[in-house]
Amino acid sequence: MAKHWADFQYEIYLNGMTGAVPRLPTDLTRLEELTEQRLGPGPVGYVAGSAGSGSTAAANRAALDRRRIVPRMLRDVHERNLSVEVLGRRLPAPMALAPVGVLSILHPDAEPAAARAAAAHGVPYILSSASSTPMEQVAEAMGDGERWFQLYWAKDREVTRSFLHRAKAAGFTALFVTLDTPLLAWRPRDLDQAYLPFLHGVGTANYFSDPAFRAGLAKPVHEDPNAAVLHFVQMFADPAKTWPDLAFLRENWDGPIVLKGILHPDDALRAAEAGVDGVVVSNHGGRQVAGSVAAADALPRVAEAAGDRLTVLFDSGIRTGDDIVKALALGAQSVLVGRPYAYGLGLDGQAGVEHVIRCLLAEFDLTLALSGHARPGTLTADDLTTASA
Repeated sequence: MAKHWADFQYEIYLNGMTGAVPRLPTDLTRLEELTEQRLGPGPVGYVAGSAGSGSTAAANRAALDRRRIVPRMLRDVHERNLSVEVLGRRLPAPMALAPVGVLSILHPDAEPAAARAAAAHGVPYILSSASSTPMEQVAEAMGDGERWFQLYWAKDREVTRSFLHRAKAAGFTALFVTLDTPLLAWRPRDLDQAYLPFLHGVGTANYFSDPAFRAGLAKPVHEDPNAAVLHFVQMFADPAKTWPDLAFLRENWDGPIVLKGILHPDDALRAAEAGVDGVVVSNHGGRQVAGSVAAADALPRVAEAAGDRLTVLFDSGIRTGDDIVKALALGAQSVLVGRPYAYGLGLDGQAGVEHVIRCLLAEFDLTLALSGHARPGTLTADDLTTASA
């Protein structure tokens, strides 16, 4: 019998018989405000902040809120199976933890805590290149948990090659290549605090532990950390990359390759022609292009262009279980969740991340069933209507 994620609510109610209530809110939209109250403005702004005035982040939410679910009645939803196949892997639900860098600014347990939480519930964890913990340590913390690696595509080919070989050796099975960050965007919340953790050597653990990176230094990192930071900054991103460069990744990675940051259907077609396996419809949670199209508004056209040639994933704005229902109905096969689990980590470490995973999937399970569906694959655009503005 498939796991009913919705049973989490009964666990909460039964614990209440002894006077225990959840340590964190079960309405996950409240976590950002709590995080703002408990953590410093630099770390909070780095995670919660967006490009420009925040218009893209607001548009992401508005695009999801504008879609309304149309529930259907008298359908047998007694036995539900939320499992899906994504990139050749069978997952217990259509959700993974998105790559979020520098998690040590939120909690000292950082990426290993989030990875352990994901592994505990069978949810894939996508590790950021810009993590504050080396990828090998995160892999060890996860045990057999499903793990994928996100690449910030460095200018230095040897560093990129080394990252790919290390990730493969550490058991990461899929490669997520972030394309929307060839430059850092104008982010006022970070600028107003003059806060960029990388300049302090935070979020650089994969680089500072990498033999190809260290080969480019005159002195070991600990002897001249400022030179190491400068070396990192100079190679971190490359605005000169173009579609033909994808061949280098395929030559050095034999697993699935997913391009993250696709918003235009023509780019989905280019991705399919390039022979990659999937795309993430994403605007980086509103952190890169102010005034960008909302991710949920871009999703249907990208999914249509992808057809059955590409796995289509979605992020940017997922906060609730009903958001997941809407993203799947719009054409995604799975979603990535970012800020909510980062807030959970900041508020309560690994337990906070587990709380976010269980709340999201319980609410998704219930919303799916109450809308008349016993599995994610039956959702279509016909299950949604668009509210007038």
